[in-house]
Amino acid sequence: MMAVDAEGAVRSTGRRALMAGFGAVALGAAGSLAVATPAQAAPVTMGAKDITRAETVADLSRLRARAGEVAIVAGYRTPGDAGLLVYVGSDAAKIKPNGGTVVAGTRGTTWLLQHDGTLDFRVFGITGPEKAADDALAAMVNDPRTRRIEAHTDLLFQKRHRFTRSHLEIDFGGHVIATEGIEPNTHDNPFGAVMFFTGVSRDVVVEHQLAEAWPELTDAVAVPDAAKFPVDTWWAVQCDTVAGGGADERELQRFVQVTQQIDGQHIRINYLNGWPLDKGRTLTWRQMAPVEGVRISNMRFLGAGPFDGPTDGSFPDARELTGSHPIAFEYAIGCDVADVHASRTWWPVVMRRWNTHFTTERCSVENPPTVFYGGAGYLTQQIYCLYGRVSDCTSSNARHLNDLTASAYCLVENCHGDGDDQGGNPFTTHGQYEHDLTFIGNSGLMDIANSGAQWGTSAKRITVRDHVCSWFVAGTKISDLTLENVRVIGRSTFDPQATMTINADGAQVRGCTAGLLAIGQRSARSSRPTTIEDSTFALPKDQVLIQTPVTVPVSFVRCTITGIDGAKARGSGPVEFVDCRLSGPAKGAPAEIGASRVTIRGGSVRDAVLSATAVRDQAIALEGVELSTERAEGAMLSRAAGSGVITWRLSGLTSTAPKGVAHVDIGAGVNHARVTGSQFVGGRLRLADGFSDPSTLLYSDNVERGVEADLPEAGDRVLIADVLTSA
Repeated sequence: MMAVDAEGAVRSTGRRALMAGFGAVALGAAGSLAVATPAQAAPVTMGAKDITRAETVADLSRLRARAGEVAIVAGYRTPGDAGLLVYVGSDAAKIKPNGGTVVAGTRGTTWLLQHDGTLDFRVFGITGPEKAADDALAAMVNDPRTRRIEAHTDLLFQKRHRFTRSHLEIDFGGHVIATEGIEPNTHDNPFGAVMFFTGVSRDVVVEHQLAEAWPELTDAVAVPDAAKFPVDTWWAVQCDTVAGGGADERELQRFVQVTQQIDGQHIRINYLNGWPLDKGRTLTWRQMAPVEGVRISNMRFLGAGPFDGPTDGSFPDARELTGSHPIAFEYAIGCDVADVHASRTWWPVVMRRWNTHFTTERCSVENPPTVFYGGAGYLTQQIYCLYGRVSDCTSSNARHLNDLTASAYCLVENCHGDGDDQGGNPFTTHGQYEHDLTFIGNSGLMDIANSGAQWGTSAKRITVRDHVCSWFVAGTKISDLTLENVRVIGRSTFDPQATMTINADGAQVRGCTAGLLAIGQRSARSSRPTTIEDSTFALPKDQVLIQTPVTVPVSFVRCTITGIDGAKARGSGPVEFVDCRLSGPAKGAPAEIGASRVTIRGGSVRDAVLSATAVRDQAIALEGVELSTERAEGAMLSRAAGSGVITWRLSGLTSTAPKGVAHVDIGAGVNHARVTGSQFVGGRLRLADGFSDPSTLLYSDNVERGVEADLPEAGDRVLIADVLTSA
């Protein structure tokens, strides 16, 4: 049966046939509507009798919708511009029209767009950047039926959206996203992104003092009442500040899930804590309903201007309010970003805080307006994050490609930053008690845990493998740093000295290359030794190789160190060189060695001259070392006139020197020397003035070939025996 409504549109009133054969009818209608002409402005019907048809959404809006009624529309403004659209009528007055998924009919009725969970901006009439797409984005995201949003054209956004929904994919199809004219951001707000997805508070807070210590790498923690922490609930947990530390110095700030109620006063969480917390420390737990499973991909994002402003990072800078960036996540689980390429963005392109189990892949940033304004000009920053992976990303002329702040168990792989000599460094951590972070196969300047005492400048178990850069700085309170195949290559535009700095707190360096090497010590947390193996360094003149605060042993094994010209090892901790090749210029200044114990075992020393400072009691041991020089004067091994008592152990040496150059010159202070089983060729031996009472000397089983030997007289404190001499 057919009926005509008050607007004169012909519609069918039978629905049973529609439900039985909707698919075939819809396909037939699509074929019929495809030949409609733009001149047909009024709604028409054709084909099967159970469907209302219209050419455009505007035509549909002139119809009164009846509950359950189906309408097929050929396009949004013209047939075909948005594909075939299927609506169902509703007479519910509470549904607010949005011009796309909900279209207003007459007499307060609405038409509801039918879809399989996938929508695109064209169903709102958005076919390009001429009209802002903000309302369409908000409508689709806030529609719980939507699971995937697609863009098929370039788009313009002028609002900063805050969303709390989960399980959604937004694919911009590789199109350009512009933001000129975007609404102002608030001050210091990196979460004022075009799309900010965030969890919401459950309004449950538990604060307590630890009834027992929480050991490192433990997932079980004491709480007052485990019943308040249901299994599978999510919490933002942090500890109080470190006593006597910085204003924001905390070892624990993580977003965790409760996995077990162990007993009435203990729970287990999905995190092995990186730092021990003593009994009595305060924990604050805030229960959150996280956002989950959001994925944003495939866009070319253009930041909003103006782009000119202060060039030194000074405050205030109005661009923090006018600038734009695409994505932010907070209290988020499994929220991923891929193939997002941004230009001239202010805050980080992908901003994360309190995130866990996420990936950021194949993304890039280029030419942000500043690389000096704190927090601006990044590709991605992660604060209080766990279990993240950043891979295959790039940055050009940016402040940071990746910043991990107070984060743990994250991986950064195959990421590359160029333009890093403009003031930024692609890879950084904040020094806010990060731990267990791994960097593999990346390139670009790297600076670890160096943001200031306010946050603690602390980190542990940072591993960097197969990295190339012109500057590598890790000299703060970093424990158990591991570097493997890190190559620091000098560059005239930034750091021609190819700097590498490390903290002597369990640092282990293997197969690395750098120029300037500086070893300091700002912490003493590690149980493992500090060792440098199979590595090469080319020191600049007067380089302090080992700084004064170093009190722990430092070992060099199978290393090559060149450029020893006035180099200094000032720390009191023992220094060991095993099978190393040490060299310097033939006219270089002596290397000043102040360590309490210096051992050179095997290897060679060529043209470098070594002088014990005697600023403290020292033990100097050379075993099986080959010494040689082309110098015209001086001594290859000597001591200064300091007050320290020096114990010398020289055995198995092979030393060759030109005439006038001393193999060993010990002529001051108190010395106890054992020189045995060594061969000296040419040059001089100057020992006569260094062994007055109470010094002692054992000089035996040595070979002297053409050596001008100046030895003390034998006596109760001096034994000279079994010396083979020849011209």
